[in-house]
Amino acid sequence: MSYRTIATSVEAEIEIKKSRFLARLSPAADEGEARAVIADCRAVRPKARHHCSAFVLDPDSRTQRFSDDGEPAGTAGAPILDVVSGHQLTYVVAVVTRYFGGTLLGAGGLVRAYGQAASEAVERARIITRHELVPVRADVDYAQANALERAAGNRGWTTRAEYGGEVGLDVLVPLAEVDAALEMYADLTAGQAEPAVGEVEWV
Repeated sequence: MSYRTIATSVEAEIEIKKSRFLARLSPAADEGEARAVIADCRAVRPKARHHCSAFVLDPDSRTQRFSDDGEPAGTAGAPILDVVSGHQLTYVVAVVTRYFGGTLLGAGGLVRAYGQAASEAVERARIITRHELVPVRADVDYAQANALERAAGNRGWTTRAEYGGEVGLDVLVPLAEVDAALEMYADLTAGQAEPAVGEVEWV
């Protein structure tokens, strides 16, 4: 399993009929972080009339929230959410702050403006994919570590190592390939290694 998210926060700005729409797209590990980003946007721009937002959480994107923050229902938060979910992003919060320019945009105009501002921010974001992997770890000698790292690389697996008197080697594999990783340790260390299977990580 995998999911798409963003590497770091980005911002974008558009202007429509003298109204300014400032979008901020940020990573958020949970609902608390998402709400903290929204609160920060309010604190940084206290004179803005609206701070409309949406966030998506969980690897399967099942947690989704949005707020119109005083704009007509369905004209702000929902279009922002549509942009985030339409790009299949999760663990992301988007806030679009509006400075009213004096001209009413109408419901359709607001939907387009908020959606466009959020889209501009997504276009600037560096999107990354995280995969569900299981670390299979053992302490091995340096020669064995080199052989294991090469073999793991040939299979498309990633490794990480801690060097001391021995090498603490993690081979990160999909859940379905744990048995194959255990066999690799056994083959390349002549059964000397005693690998342990760790908890699932998102890498």
